[in-house]
Parts: sequence; C-alpha cells; structure tokens
Amino acid sequence: MKTKHYIVLVFALVLSITSTAQNTLQSIEVTITNVQTDEGTIMIGLYNAESNFLNKPYKSISIKANKGPLKASFKNILEGEYAISLYHDQNNNNELDTNFFGIPKEPYGTSNNAKGRFGPPKWVDAKFLVSKKTVIQSISL
Repeated sequence: MKTKHYIVLVFALVLSITSTAQNTLQSIEVTITNVQTDEGTIMIGLYNAESNFLNKPYKSISIKANKGPLKASFKNILEGEYAISLYHDQNNNNELDTNFFGIPKEPYGTSNNAKGRFGPPKWVDAKFLVSKKTVIQSISL
C-alpha cells in the first residue's frame, strides 16, 4: 500500500514541476522598422548574458528583408535579462560589413535602440527584462 502512495506522490511532484516550467516560458516579439530595401536578410541575435553580447547569440533567427516594418519572434524563452542585436545583411554574405575603421556599412540596431559612443552599444543600455508572457521590442535600423 505504501508503494502506491509513493508512486502517486512522485507523479504529482513531476506533474507540478512540469506545469511550473511551462508557465515560465515566454515570447519576445521583435518589430523592425526603417528597412530601406527588399534586398538581403535581417539577421537577429538574442543574447542572455553580458559576457556574450554581440559575440555569441543565445538564439538567432533570420528573415527576408522587406521595405517597411517587419516582425519576428523568439519563443520558449525563460524569464530573465536579454538583449537583441540585428543587422540588415544587404549582400547576403552572413556578416555585418564594416569599413577600415570597423564602423558598420550595413544598417544595424539593438534592443532599446541603444547606441554606442565610440564603439558598439553596451549591454547595460540594450538589456531588457523578460518577466511576462510576451515582451515586445521595437528596433529601428
């Protein structure tokens, strides 16, 4: 009889953990504005730590460029701090083209429309909190 109670208790515990984990998954909706041309691809990176910001995205997606506003989304995101960077890869070479001084030649943007001074934007300026079902970020190129 005790074995049945333990099985029911373990099953209830697993079910509770599973439902709690599902409730913490969120979505991030990204609206990209000021896309000037239909050519190329919009490359979007989601970062979950300052240490990898602008280097290695936690998740990434790409969408076909179109003039006007575009929408993209990241699904199944845990609550926490994140930042987004994106660029318009106009020539589809899968990299942000820069000039001799390292200044981007292709349009780019970051969450909160953070801008860098004498360098790339900082994590502290681009980060945002994911703590509700859907977070919306609007980024202008």
